Amino acid sequence: MEILRVENLSKIYGKGETAVKAIDDISFSVEKGEFVAIIGPSGSGKSTMLHILGGVDRPTKGKVYINDTDIYSLNNNDLAIFRRRNVGLIYQFYNLIPILNVEENISLPVLLDGKKVDEQRLKEIVKNLGLENRIKHLPNQLSGGQQQRVAIGRSLINEPAIILADEPTGNLDTKNSKEILELLKLSNKKYEQTLIMITHDPNIAKEADRIIKIEDGKIASVE
Repeated sequence: MEILRVENLSKIYGKGETAVKAIDDISFSVEKGEFVAIIGPSGSGKSTMLHILGGVDRPTKGKVYINDTDIYSLNNNDLAIFRRRNVGLIYQFYNLIPILNVEENISLPVLLDGKKVDEQRLKEIVKNLGLENRIKHLPNQLSGGQQQRVAIGRSLINEPAIILADEPTGNLDTKNSKEILELLKLSNKKYEQTLIMITHDPNIAKEADRIIKIEDGKIASVE
């Protein structure tokens, strides 16, 4: 079942002679439960595309459908609500709230949505992430690998349609990188969680079901 569809996506920054085309007429689709890696050199447009897929940055042209919803037909408020409920975002630098503990950071998307936290799901996620003994710790009391685990938990708590991960292992050492990748693969298999990941690491990309290579804002190849 198709969960994401991108049609003729373009993103241009600036105007006239100074205009930069970051994304140039890209189209593709992703099936539910698929793990897709997006690779490409720095400046190729892959991070820009990920932000557009997640509803963070509006495209200049083109459409993005998540679960058959044309997300950029929504106004800013409705788009923010849709993004919170349907997209899990994981960044390289964690983006945790420093005054919230582990449990509160993971639960934040649910609380922002005015809903009650599913305690059983929270408990299961915390256990799978190996954070049972850290739930009351603040981010500055955690290692980088532990902080990224919290970010993964936060992305999973709302059972989103897709998870978008932007270089999630880029700020970690080899051991933690392997552990984070295994956790993301676990979420992909156990929860049938659709995962789209940007990475510079070819070894990580090889773990995906499909690799999309971006060059100069275009899809150069699909493996």
